[in-house]
Amino acid sequence: MLKRWQFWVGIAVSALFLYLALRGLHLGEVWNSLQTAQFWWLLPGVAVYFIGVWARAWRWHYLLRPLKKIPTRTMFPIVTIGYMGNNIYPARAGEVLRAAILKDREGVAISASLATVVVERIFDAVVMLGFVFFNLGELSRLTHDSGFVGNIQQLSVWSALIFIGALILFLLAAMFPRVTERLTMSILEKVVPARFRPRVSGVALRFLTGLESLRSPREALMVFFTTVIIWLLETGKYWFIMHGFGFEVSFFALMLMNGIVNIATTLPSAPGYVGTFDAPGIAVLVAYGVPQATAAAYTLVLHAALWLPITALGAYYYFKQPLRWGKDLQQIRQTESAATD
Repeated sequence: MLKRWQFWVGIAVSALFLYLALRGLHLGEVWNSLQTAQFWWLLPGVAVYFIGVWARAWRWHYLLRPLKKIPTRTMFPIVTIGYMGNNIYPARAGEVLRAAILKDREGVAISASLATVVVERIFDAVVMLGFVFFNLGELSRLTHDSGFVGNIQQLSVWSALIFIGALILFLLAAMFPRVTERLTMSILEKVVPARFRPRVSGVALRFLTGLESLRSPREALMVFFTTVIIWLLETGKYWFIMHGFGFEVSFFALMLMNGIVNIATTLPSAPGYVGTFDAPGIAVLVAYGVPQATAAAYTLVLHAALWLPITALGAYYYFKQPLRWGKDLQQIRQTESAATD
């Protein structure tokens, strides 16, 4: 991990965002805000968040139904392991980890389940951008003194074009599988050397099978609706924890904060989204008139509350199952690749 350039790029990005988050802060005032906080508000916040995690497990089971019907209660531990992996490994490696565990337990091809994970992420991004666009009128009032948050409008437009374009592409690929398969094979014949073509073709075809859940517009709308519920529940966690810090902004303001921080966490960063979550979160609250020290204390506690419970539960489930990051994961991926040769 330490030898990979992606790790060091993430560290550099996190360092920059931490500098932006801590710039101008008086740490004594932050400590005072932490001392006076009512931490029991974490309890309903964490409870609401885990309802959202269960909804994520249901969404994944729903996306996987064309491949294999797996109960949500089976998916829930795997989802928590995946989020634990995202929190402690760089480059969202937890997604590969949960796909490998699903392969080990249920025999679902890694490339196919990763396709459903990509679909999840696209829907997540579209909903997060929806949260931002829904509050653009509010955001326009914050641009005069909100640091880099003021640039989020232009970023949101470009991000929306990218993610909505990707979603449309995936929907078309799902609705016209034969055309997509022929087009994919034609492209691979032109760009992939002959000796690698059978393996790459096998992976590509299994990936396309993971898009089958989007074949029906009704099912795609169901995934979208579930995604909205998931992120509203997570915003509910923001709302509960806010009450422990003696300030109040609207639920819509917290939706905007949720959208902005999650757009920022798509950037490369250190494991756990250090800095990329905190700096924009503090900036949004300061733009709403929350004192900087209070905004910092709240955002840091919120970040910890989002990181620690799911990481602890994911670690518990991870150590209860046999597969381990490293040789076991590599062996599963090599076995799947060999099956296409």
